[in-house]
Amino acid sequence: MIGVILQSNENIDKALRRFKKKYEKSGVLREYKRKTAYVKPSVEKRMQRLKTLRRIRRASMEEQ
Repeated sequence: MIGVILQSNENIDKALRRFKKKYEKSGVLREYKRKTAYVKPSVEKRMQRLKTLRRIRRASMEEQ
């Protein structure tokens, strides 16, 4: 369970911002989206391969 303890004289907006950051880093939403729909293993491998290719291309473009 993700939680944030309010510190003395801390603004609620600031605490909410800290909570959102922790929530995003924990990957709860990403995991939920991944598990909502079944993806065949072959499709998952293909998506992973394409993701890797994109990352490599992006890295090579940044080098130039």
